[in-house]
Amino acid sequence: MDDVPAFGQANLTNCEREPIHLAGAVQPHGALLLLAEGSLRVLQASANAEAVLGLPAADLLGQPLTRVGGDVASRVSEGLTALGRDPMPLAAHVGPPQQPRHLYGTLHRPPGGGLVLELEPRDSPTLVRTPLEGEQGAATLADAVRRITSTASIQTLADALVKLTRELTGYDRVMIYRFDADEHGQVIAESCDHKLEPFLGHHYPASDIPAQARALYLKNRVRVLVDVDSEQQGLTPTLRPDNGQPLDMSLCQLRSMSPLHLQYLRNMGVTASMSASLVRDGRLWGLLVAHHGRPRQLSAPARAGLDLLSEVASTRIAAIENYAHAQVALLVRRLEQRLIEATSTEGDWRQ
Repeated sequence: MDDVPAFGQANLTNCEREPIHLAGAVQPHGALLLLAEGSLRVLQASANAEAVLGLPAADLLGQPLTRVGGDVASRVSEGLTALGRDPMPLAAHVGPPQQPRHLYGTLHRPPGGGLVLELEPRDSPTLVRTPLEGEQGAATLADAVRRITSTASIQTLADALVKLTRELTGYDRVMIYRFDADEHGQVIAESCDHKLEPFLGHHYPASDIPAQARALYLKNRVRVLVDVDSEQQGLTPTLRPDNGQPLDMSLCQLRSMSPLHLQYLRNMGVTASMSASLVRDGRLWGLLVAHHGRPRQLSAPARAGLDLLSEVASTRIAAIENYAHAQVALLVRRLEQRLIEATSTEGDWRQ
């Protein structure tokens, strides 16, 4: 049995053991800081800190978060009082009050302690505006929820969800993979540009999604790849200075993806992607997947909206399947009763 490969060093024979949660790098449209929780001192910073925050990573290390400027430190301090197990969204800015640079942010506690702060500029050139944002965002989301919860079968739900997602995000292709008991996948619904070859009905082996990737899909429900060819930004220092271990990036929004997965997407002609987990009874029922031919970045509010829609869809899937199972169980019980009655009165159940 091969040893566990370092992130980025896996091949097709050992990719199921690649520690993708220890990527040690982020996508370049946002910056990551690891903070000591008590002092809010910067322990690690991504290499693109200067491009996003205006200060090189080297100038931030060992410094209090106030060094970043703006209201970032105060926003993080305020958020700590309500921070739970899931990443918390926050809004902040850096730069002078006359010309602030506004940021989307998320805050969470990673395994190993400390705080992970991720910050994305709201003026990124790859950022697209969606109907899930702005004054009408809540109304748009409420209407989408109603459309999902009104479906009466798995197929009508899947068809509605891919159509809705494409309308709301603008991706070239949106699909739903459904997994069977052996974790093989099938595309059961699709909405795509008419110029693209349809994937509806295609089957995929379970090996396409390794076990450790499935585990991350349960922890971090919505993941976005902005540009398959962008230069990933490593963390400085490489290991956490407080415990000498790699940073666990399981819940990071900006986490870099495996080079094997990136090459897989390139081979398909995909530049940007999004995936949202569909979960039933703690297991991965399927995936809502979107592909695009050009770089495409969804804002934090848009990702939050998709997270909610995938959770609503997951709940609806469970309700539909539970109802179907209940109906089948009722039919079986009726059949059992008929067999008992026929045997007792006629002596031959076959009639």
